[in-house]
Amino acid sequence: MADTPYLLLTCDDGSVDLARAELKKVAPASVELAILTPGVMLFQLRRSFSAVAKEWAKKSPIFVRHICPVHRWLPLDNAGDAPQLLSTWLASDSNSSYLVDSIDTALPFSVQSRVFDNLPIKPFDLNRPVSEAVAGVTGATLDVRSPQTIVSVACALFERSALPGLPAGGGQVAVALLGISTPAENLSDWAGGMRRFAREEGQLSRAEFKLLEAIEVFAIPIPARGVVLDLGAAPGGWTRVLRQLDQYVTAIDPAELDPRLASDPIVRHIRTTAESYLAGEPDRFDIIVNDMRMDARDSARLMVSFVGCLYRHGCVVMTLKLPETKREPVLDQSFAILREAYSIEGARQLFHNRSEVTVYLRPLPHEGWTKPEPEDPSL
Repeated sequence: MADTPYLLLTCDDGSVDLARAELKKVAPASVELAILTPGVMLFQLRRSFSAVAKEWAKKSPIFVRHICPVHRWLPLDNAGDAPQLLSTWLASDSNSSYLVDSIDTALPFSVQSRVFDNLPIKPFDLNRPVSEAVAGVTGATLDVRSPQTIVSVACALFERSALPGLPAGGGQVAVALLGISTPAENLSDWAGGMRRFAREEGQLSRAEFKLLEAIEVFAIPIPARGVVLDLGAAPGGWTRVLRQLDQYVTAIDPAELDPRLASDPIVRHIRTTAESYLAGEPDRFDIIVNDMRMDARDSARLMVSFVGCLYRHGCVVMTLKLPETKREPVLDQSFAILREAYSIEGARQLFHNRSEVTVYLRPLPHEGWTKPEPEDPSL
């Protein structure tokens, strides 16, 4: 694929400063050219997009949710005409070579479009004509479910001095940005990293989406009919997700669970605090989850104390709640505490997170491992 020094970056609009800092670590001389909307920024790098993508493939950033390259941009005199203009522009002799050189015809592709600044078009309006133009020029197959190549389109208003080649004059002009990359390079399979789940009948809370997204993003293995400990479970959103995954759940919380869960014979609700449960004779589990509202460092200490409740093949999924200020020191301190007992397999501010980070942990060897236990056959 063609390379470029232009990168479009997306993060939570409350974590822009942290995402900028993450980019500066891998591309120190990067220059911010424009803010398309809070949390979506265009940068010019002093290195290539692919170099940054390779760096983050080794260790994923926490707060940068999605990136994509910008190879071309097209001024739009009338934003409403963008679908036809883009289709014609891509199929023109001067630009078709860009598609041919950038897209492997043996790999399926998809188009991901985003529109900002209340421009009079919708992403769906762009996806179809751009897909048809790409397929017509390259012969590649469209596959929106499992693409291996992503054609990214972003339309927004820009100051005319923001990018080379924009029409001279005052005021702003609508511009379409285009780039071609892979889902892995983009850090997410979803446009802007916006992973959406359909709301289900019986859903208890929005928090369910956090656990679903974490399982997907971190590729967390879910054992067949595993045993799970849900700390701070009430009203039971994460417990409901785990039950749908055919897990036996011990839910710890002094508060009541939703009646639909309370009547589930495979859910054991112990109405106590996590500390009181641990002080008794706790069981051992395949997975421990924790979405409790408490200081991130206190939550990390709690999880360290629970490491002996995990089987050797077990894992932890937890959220770290961050303060409004001094978030980096708090996160660093929380990670240092967790590393006393766990390896940190993944940490991301997911699309469904707010002022928090979701962490995926595996236990380090400890004295509790001297006790015989069944091995996970998948390891």
